[in-house]
Amino acid sequence: MSLFWRIFGLNAVVLGTATGLLLWAPVTVSVPVLLTEAVILVGGLAVMLVANAALLRWGLTPLGRLTRLMATVDLLRPGQRLPVPGAGGGGEVTELVRTFNAMLDRLEHERATSSARVLLAQEAERRRIAQELHDEVGQGMTAILLVLKRAADDAPEPLRGELHQAQEITRESLDEVRRLVRRLRPGVLDDLGLVSALTSLTQDFATHTGLRVVRRFATDLPPLDPETELVLYRVAQESLTNAARHADAGLIEVALRRSGASVTLEITDDGRGIEAPCEGAGIRGMRERALLAGAALDLTSTPGTGTRVRLTVPASRKQP
Repeated sequence: MSLFWRIFGLNAVVLGTATGLLLWAPVTVSVPVLLTEAVILVGGLAVMLVANAALLRWGLTPLGRLTRLMATVDLLRPGQRLPVPGAGGGGEVTELVRTFNAMLDRLEHERATSSARVLLAQEAERRRIAQELHDEVGQGMTAILLVLKRAADDAPEPLRGELHQAQEITRESLDEVRRLVRRLRPGVLDDLGLVSALTSLTQDFATHTGLRVVRRFATDLPPLDPETELVLYRVAQESLTNAARHADAGLIEVALRRSGASVTLEITDDGRGIEAPCEGAGIRGMRERALLAGAALDLTSTPGTGTRVRLTVPASRKQP
């Protein structure tokens, strides 16, 4: 039955019942209307309105659920679907819910596909920039260091001190360039694997921020494909950056463990936490990376008690 005939039928039932009561009930209407008759008529009207409202609410409930989901759906949190009404749901309502769920399927697939293309392009651009920094800027600054060293060896004493100072500034800049290269392209991830890359990342993070980092890395991790390892690394990198910039934390724990057929990365800090609705570009980027790996990202935070980021990726994406 279509939605039109459902609503028409509900109203017909209410109005037909009221008409039948008026025809067979021993009630008359005087002129002028008596008080008792007015009370009966107003009471009957109230009953009709209440019954009509109850029946319409029952008939239109699926549309209300659809409206609420449409207002809150987030493509970065996949799996949000409406239950398809059963026999009492109505043909048009059932078809509308099915169409909406199918639309969410298509949008999530298209969002995952477009996000994958964007993230892969970003990684390619990062590798290109890192290579140029390493080959051009890094080698140029290394040559400058050699020239300054030769000049300092031959220079008189007042000038030698200034040349040594220039050497130190150049060396510090070269170290910063190398650190940027490691952030842009984690070569250790390709050469030594995920655990070594996360160890190097956390050590470098603790050195430059002064925060205490506790590592808990399991040794029985299953093999993962390079894309999944890169997602885990980037999520850890972004979580550490957020903790240093916004959390005002003193201790950060980074854990990597096996969870059945999955691998779970968990970053927990003891900072001030964040408000649940407040998700910036960094957190949205982590959710997009989680979609790329077919992973589940869970962020738990209460103001004043710290933040926990948990990423669970399937371990069966790469055959051993």
